[in-house]
Amino acid sequence: MLSRKLCVSNNLLVLYMAENQARDRRLGISIGKSCGNAVVRNRLKRLLREAFRLSRQNLPDGFDYLFMVSAKWAENYKLSDVNLQLVRKSLLELVDKAVKKIK
Repeated sequence: MLSRKLCVSNNLLVLYMAENQARDRRLGISIGKSCGNAVVRNRLKRLLREAFRLSRQNLPDGFDYLFMVSAKWAENYKLSDVNLQLVRKSLLELVDKAVKKIK
């Protein structure tokens, strides 16, 4: 059984983080249809995967990271405003929040 699970969010993403037995960093992405059509959802998934790849060295080992795009993201951003830097900043901010909660 996973002993530590937590949830943190900001205006773009929601992060569910849990310990895993693999002792590796694993990524999960969930984007609902309410976030937009397939083109929008696939773009958001690509940005999240790339942000995760570029940030791997800054993430603690031994956790599963499930990122969900908040359904309210469209109220705060236009798709043209959402870029790799914004997604990566949001991802790292959430992981930092989660790590502080664990300690």
